[in-house]
Amino acid sequence: MIFLFFSIMINTLLSSDMIKNVIEKTNYEFKKVVDFQAEMTVDLSVPGLRMPKKVYKVYFKQPNKFIANTTGFGVLPNTGLFTSPKDNFDNLKEISIVNNFKSNEVNHILISGVLIADSLKAQFPNEYAKLSFDPMVDVIVDTNRWVITTVTSRIDTLKLFEIKNDYKLFNNKYHLPTSSKVEYFIKDSRLASWLKKDTNVIMGSKNMVPDADVIKGTIIIEYSNYKINKGIPDRVFKPKKDK
Repeated sequence: MIFLFFSIMINTLLSSDMIKNVIEKTNYEFKKVVDFQAEMTVDLSVPGLRMPKKVYKVYFKQPNKFIANTTGFGVLPNTGLFTSPKDNFDNLKEISIVNNFKSNEVNHILISGVLIADSLKAQFPNEYAKLSFDPMVDVIVDTNRWVITTVTSRIDTLKLFEIKNDYKLFNNKYHLPTSSKVEYFIKDSRLASWLKKDTNVIMGSKNMVPDADVIKGTIIIEYSNYKINKGIPDRVFKPKKDK
């Protein structure tokens, strides 16, 4: 019995050290890119949102400056690509490595945790709803390139959304995404209305469909024409005053 207890403790400590190592290495890879400018093409297939395929420029600068140039409307889902891995993992509790995870890709591991409700921008109708909202988040990390390839949020086995990212090596040094696929599987209209607040929407109300109660669909984002570590000035991120 004592041996079993110590074995569990040792395995827990080893797992904790491994998770810490994964977070540090993915965060280090993320921090290599001090700033970048890119073009993003967004293609939506989401009930409740009407928008043609849109191309616009985005700017990012460490640690968390981000802005997108649009011409009145557009949508940018919160893919987590402009947030450090450390900040994303800080939004989880009870983090563990899934030992029986099987992947078709080599050097991929799965880390799961419970989403901390306070980390959401969503507004809950009452404290009970907040306490009962307890989704799991599964994060797949490529330990060869040290990037996050997939993020899935679920309640039990029911998926809420899933983000898949494809990366390419730029300048023989920086791993940056070339595409992201965001899929929503939310069927509860009340839950959908709360989680809409956690999506960065740059859109006028005239583009909303009246019966947009359910978020379910796909958003494809493609990234191109990167300019990396060119020294973007802070003034680029200041909001423009309305004329």
